[in-house]
Amino acid sequence: MPLRLPVMSGRAVTAAVPGGDLVGWVEGTGPPVLLLHGGPGLSATYLQGLAVELADGFTIASYQQRGLAPSTTEGPFTVARQVDDAVAFLDALGWERAYVVGHSWGGHLLLHLALSAPDRLLGALAVDPLGGVGDGGTAAFEKEMGARTPEENRTRALELDERVLRGEGTPEDFAESLRLLWPAYFASPATAPPMPDITLSVDAYAGVFASLTEELPALSRALPGVTVPFGFLAGGSSPMPVDQSSAATAAVIPGAWLEVVADAGHFLWIEEPGSVRAALDRLVRETKGG
Repeated sequence: MPLRLPVMSGRAVTAAVPGGDLVGWVEGTGPPVLLLHGGPGLSATYLQGLAVELADGFTIASYQQRGLAPSTTEGPFTVARQVDDAVAFLDALGWERAYVVGHSWGGHLLLHLALSAPDRLLGALAVDPLGGVGDGGTAAFEKEMGARTPEENRTRALELDERVLRGEGTPEDFAESLRLLWPAYFASPATAPPMPDITLSVDAYAGVFASLTEELPALSRALPGVTVPFGFLAGGSSPMPVDQSSAATAAVIPGAWLEVVADAGHFLWIEEPGSVRAALDRLVRETKGG
């Protein structure tokens, strides 16, 4: 059976990690860029459009985080393990250093990576991430998602999500919850595109979310020590609250900058094509001193 790549049809890359392998891909030529997908516990396939946006002039790579095939489905599902996995995949690529772009949970993971392995990063770009200060914006995000969702869908989605976070839900529960909430991620829920085919891991979602919540106080204290060039790109119309997530986090990282795209929601490359590429180009220019 041919290897199913997580996002694109580039060269397959596997990284040996505790519990099995991480599977990913690499494609293109130019400065190296690693993409970290969101979730936690989502399939990397939703990054297809972002990978295409960034491909021209860069070598783009990504991998499926543990919890879903074709990568290992074994835990532990912790922030520390996710950081080590990212470093292991950079090793498998043969990249001593790379630019790293993280979306949503992937942007939060990037904060931890910048603190734990700064020597492996040329620069970091967090795209509409869960923040690293306070609760990262979680409570305000959940409130806004609820406000954008019709009551009957909101009630059902909340019931399913609580079940999943307790570790009692099924992948079908997880998928139904995401489908009910999907339009709320966009600046205009009424015109949101259909949800793509996304697979989900209940164990990875529940485990990593519990871990990142536990790690938040220590992360917040450590962020002023980040030395990696860091940029944030946020959707001004995203349910993720800019003030409590990207802005609050950028404010405590020395030299970090923030760009806000007013009419974009959580998936900026869908609603404002070219916006993530422009932010990555800025990061590259500034790390090269031009």
